[in-house]
Amino acid sequence: MGITASQVNMLRQKTGAGMMDCKKALVEADGDEQKAIDILRKKGQKVASKRGDNDTNEGLVIAKPFNDGKSGVILALACETDFVAKNDSYYEFVDKLADIAAENRVASVEDFNNAKFDDSLTVGEKITEQIGVIGEKLVVNALEVFDADAVVAYNHPGNQVAALVGLTKGSEAAVDAGKQVAMQVAAMAPIALDKTGVDQATIDRELEIGKELAIKEGKPAEMAEKISQGRLNKFFKENTLLSQPFVRDNKVSVEQFLNNTEGGLTVAKFKRIALK
Repeated sequence: MGITASQVNMLRQKTGAGMMDCKKALVEADGDEQKAIDILRKKGQKVASKRGDNDTNEGLVIAKPFNDGKSGVILALACETDFVAKNDSYYEFVDKLADIAAENRVASVEDFNNAKFDDSLTVGEKITEQIGVIGEKLVVNALEVFDADAVVAYNHPGNQVAALVGLTKGSEAAVDAGKQVAMQVAAMAPIALDKTGVDQATIDRELEIGKELAIKEGKPAEMAEKISQGRLNKFFKENTLLSQPFVRDNKVSVEQFLNNTEGGLTVAKFKRIALK
């Protein structure tokens, strides 16, 4: 049967697939739009299977507040090449995924994949469809949604790194300070809020490294134990957010900077995602 240009264009608008792919799918489906959509999705599934072992080191991360700044979402969609990642339509797709994650307040990637993208597809199905359109493996490799008295976001230019910070106060001054802290999170990559958030395995490893270094420097075992504890404290200072020197004034810690901004202001939670 004859397939009109308007049918092809309508299918392209709904799926984002190329014009020729849409025409071929409509011909195969005898003009049935829904069957054509299914054909394109199946094509995407085949591509996903074929590219399953490929590395996804490119992509975009987007962090954004919502719910009048009382909640926030951060999400990364990885792909194979920066050629795809730099495409405007890819950014729009990731931005829409972030909005869906926020609207559904998803708790995990699995929950997110099962959420509705639109009336006919789940998020997971839409991503599979886009794999067929783009021809690259796509993976939601990290996401988080959380609440606080105020949530601020920072997206580093290029959207390879982003940070989301939840604050204990929501004044204008607090939010402005929080934006600076979000930039610090993106730049300095703290591993925890404070030392209580550092896992025991990391603590044990740092103590062991500190002790071995001290012994190699010729220190006796008893002294090496004390030296390793001192080095652990230095590790906490450099790698936990509230203890880190504030990047704009390293005479104060992040904790002191926030409290100086407004008494009792601190970070309740943060999340940083980097693709590289």
